[in-house]
Amino acid sequence: MILDDLDRFRELDPQEMGAQIDGLPDQLEAAWDLGQQLPLPNLQGIRQVVVAGMGGSAIGADLLASYGAPLLPVPLVVWRDYDLPAYARGPETLVIASSHSGNTEETLSSFEAALAAEASLLAITTGGQLAERADEQRVPLWHFEHEGQPRAAVGYSFGLLLAALTRVGLLADPAAELRSATAAMRAQQESIRAEIPVVKNPAKRMAGQLMGRWPTIIGAGILAPVARRWRTQLSELAKATAQFEALPEADHNLLAGVEQPEGMMGGTMVVFLRGLSLHPRNLLRTKLTREMLMLEGFNTDIIAARGETRLAQQWTSLHFGDYVAYYLAMSYGVDPTPVPTLNELKGRLQSA
Repeated sequence: MILDDLDRFRELDPQEMGAQIDGLPDQLEAAWDLGQQLPLPNLQGIRQVVVAGMGGSAIGADLLASYGAPLLPVPLVVWRDYDLPAYARGPETLVIASSHSGNTEETLSSFEAALAAEASLLAITTGGQLAERADEQRVPLWHFEHEGQPRAAVGYSFGLLLAALTRVGLLADPAAELRSATAAMRAQQESIRAEIPVVKNPAKRMAGQLMGRWPTIIGAGILAPVARRWRTQLSELAKATAQFEALPEADHNLLAGVEQPEGMMGGTMVVFLRGLSLHPRNLLRTKLTREMLMLEGFNTDIIAARGETRLAQQWTSLHFGDYVAYYLAMSYGVDPTPVPTLNELKGRLQSA
C-alpha cells in the first residue's frame, strides 16, 4: 500500500515536507522563545491590532484571533488585502506586517499604508523587501530563519504573534499552556507519523477517505481557523479541491444547500472538528449537523481534538490535518512542496 511505502514517500517528497510537519511542535516552541528575545518598543495605549498578511503568514493570525477572542481586551483583525482599512491609523493602532518571504505585494502595500497613517508598526519576516523597508524606516523588525514554504512556518506565524501580544501586555503569559499544547502534539504523533502503518494510523485512514472526494472541513470557535488550515493544506500539499465552513454560521445557510445536485452527494466527505473546549451549543450543533448531512447522503467523519486546554485542542487538530494533507498528497502521487499554479499567477502579476 502506497501509504506504508516510505521509499515512495522519499521519491515524492524530495524537499522533505514530511519532516517539516514532524518538526512543527519544536518550531512552535522555538518561535515563542525567539519572541521573548527580539526587540520591541514600549507600546502603550494600543486600542486595536491589525495583522496584515496572506496565505501561510496570515493563518497564524487567524489562529491567534480565535484563541484570543475571550482574552484580548482589544479587537484583532486579520487583513488579507492591499492598503489598510480607514480606521487603522494613529499610534493606538498596532499594525503587524507578516510576510514569510518579505516580498508579498499585498503586505508591502499594507506596510506603506501603516507608515502613512502613522500607526505603530512591527514587521515579521525572514527577509526580502519588508526587512529592507523596516530597516530604512527604523520599524521594529522580527527576523526569523526558516527554509521552506510559508505554510510550513505556521509555528512561527503564530508563535511570534503570540509573543508580541503578550509582551505588549494584551495577553496573560500563555507559556504553560503553549508547552502543554506541544506536549499533546508530540503525544499524538506517536500514532500518526509516517512510519506508523495504515491499520494503526488514523491520519492515513482519513486521507484514504478523502481520496477521490470533495472534502468540506467544518469547525467552530477555536477550531474554525483550523478548518481553514485543513482546506489550504489539502489544496497546497495534495493539489486537491476542498472547502471549509464555520459553525454556527454554516447552520444558517450550508444546510439549505444539501439537496442538489443529487449525483454529487456520494462524492463528498464532510469532516467535523470537535473539541471539548467548544461552546456547548456548538458541540450540539456539530452532532446534529453531522446527523442531518448523513441523512442527506453525505459521507462524514469527526476528528476529536486532543489535549486538555484550548490551545492544545487547536494545535493537535491542526497538526493532524497537516498529516492528513501530506498523506493525501502521497496517495495522489504528487510532490507536496511546489505550487506551480500559484507561482505562475505571481509571475503573470509581476509581468503585467
